[in-house]
Amino acid sequence: MTSLLRGTEEVLVKEELVKKLAEGRPLRIKAGFDPTAPDLHLGHTVLINKLKQFQDFGHEVLFLIGDFTGMIGDPTGKNVTRKPLSQEQVLQNAQTYQDQVFKILDPEKTQVVFNSTWMSAMSPADLIQLAAKYTVARMLERDDFTKRFKGGQSIAIHEFLYPLIQGYDSVALKADVELGGTDQKFNLLMGRHLQEIYGQKPQVVMTMPILEGLDGVQKMSKSLNNYIGIADAPDGMFGKIMSISDQLMWRYFELLSFEPMGKINAWKASCESGSENPRNIKFELAKEIVGRFHGNQAAEQALSNFVAQFQRGALPDDIEEIQLLAQGGYYGIANLLKDAGLTASTSESIRLINQGAVKIDGEKVSDPKLVVSPGSEHIYQVGKRKFAKIKLKG
Repeated sequence: MTSLLRGTEEVLVKEELVKKLAEGRPLRIKAGFDPTAPDLHLGHTVLINKLKQFQDFGHEVLFLIGDFTGMIGDPTGKNVTRKPLSQEQVLQNAQTYQDQVFKILDPEKTQVVFNSTWMSAMSPADLIQLAAKYTVARMLERDDFTKRFKGGQSIAIHEFLYPLIQGYDSVALKADVELGGTDQKFNLLMGRHLQEIYGQKPQVVMTMPILEGLDGVQKMSKSLNNYIGIADAPDGMFGKIMSISDQLMWRYFELLSFEPMGKINAWKASCESGSENPRNIKFELAKEIVGRFHGNQAAEQALSNFVAQFQRGALPDDIEEIQLLAQGGYYGIANLLKDAGLTASTSESIRLINQGAVKIDGEKVSDPKLVVSPGSEHIYQVGKRKFAKIKLKG
């Protein structure tokens, strides 16, 4: 029980989970994924790892691909109506999801199900009857709907159908437990509500935290370019993990690692006492994650490559060469880094300089107001992975 609760944000209702586990039968554990993008990242694996835990304890894992709901688009967290995907796009992404998810789950013990199986068989009358199970007033209690309604932003009728259909998926699958991110709580509780209406025992809702991306602030997202894709090459994946902060490392350990929490806590204590270098512990995290998706040999090679390239000061062989034109006879370092594509904005440049994450020819830059002279040519480094040889023309 303790290991199943590891990393969870909330369990509704915990007492019900205890009773279900005490029944001694394999529980039906559901998690749904809309194939709205072709690749999964480590943020998605927070849920998949929890499915793996249940699977290892002998429970039935239902990996639900929302090919029907994917064509609607989940409005969760969106302040505008989301554009639906075509059936062809959804099916292509769904196949990619299956290929990737079995890097974690046991394909022999995983039921992959598609909600189009039962939703496509529904008649318009059936869908209207489903819609009659919930009121508009209750639907508007959902946070994102409330904000959009009060802000005068449009809400399309089909968006109200999304949580109803996700909830009905639990009815169709007779789910005992459903997993989802904290942003999915409303939809998960809809499953409990509909199961009771249809005469089933309500599922236990288990919410998992939203994993922060490489910046340690915003949730991991491909659109924010702060993600680690599970299809990333071993060296790239290793380098990205090594780029996270020491503080964020412990959250990644808790949510992504399969190491026992006792061992992780011992590592944390040794780092806090100064008896261990956090870098070495981060090596363990990076090796575990890379090994999970590419094998242990690839993980060891990625470690060797990382040490050779970054820890010993070696530079990558393919440093991009960039020419910039100085306006007015000078170029501020913050603007230079932004214009070279090494940072997203001048404010990010300044922040990274203040954090000591910017180097020129291997020397750390400490002054965010530094001015670079025309005619110069230097190698600029931002963080541990971004390099560019920049020639400044006058």
